[in-house]
Amino acid sequence: QEQLVESGGRLVQAGGSLTLSCAGSERTVRIRTMGWFRQAPGKAREFVAGITWTGATTSYADSVQGRFAIAKDNDKNIVFLRMSDLRPEDTAVYYCATSTPFGTYVGNTENLYESWGQGTPVTVSS
Repeated sequence: QEQLVESGGRLVQAGGSLTLSCAGSERTVRIRTMGWFRQAPGKAREFVAGITWTGATTSYADSVQGRFAIAKDNDKNIVFLRMSDLRPEDTAVYYCATSTPFGTYVGNTENLYESWGQGTPVTVSS
């Protein structure tokens, strides 16, 4: 399993912004479709956003559309999740994951993703 390391999670007030990072390697971030998922306490893990290996295609959950943005830096093998207008319901542990090499499609289900990071917690206070 390829190693992914998320960072950037912390406590933030509602309405604030936060950027999460997911660092990997050329074998993970650079050549693969990447996704961000989250798991709130007592709930199932859910898809948040995804991006194809070139960065040409992105996909978002309806709940974050227009507030979150996913981006890749293929030179540094890092995927970012820029979050704005944060709400208490965004509170969760956020995970990044790798999907298909050289894929042109962003899947939104866990079974399409192979390697996962350890997660970074985000808490949004009201």
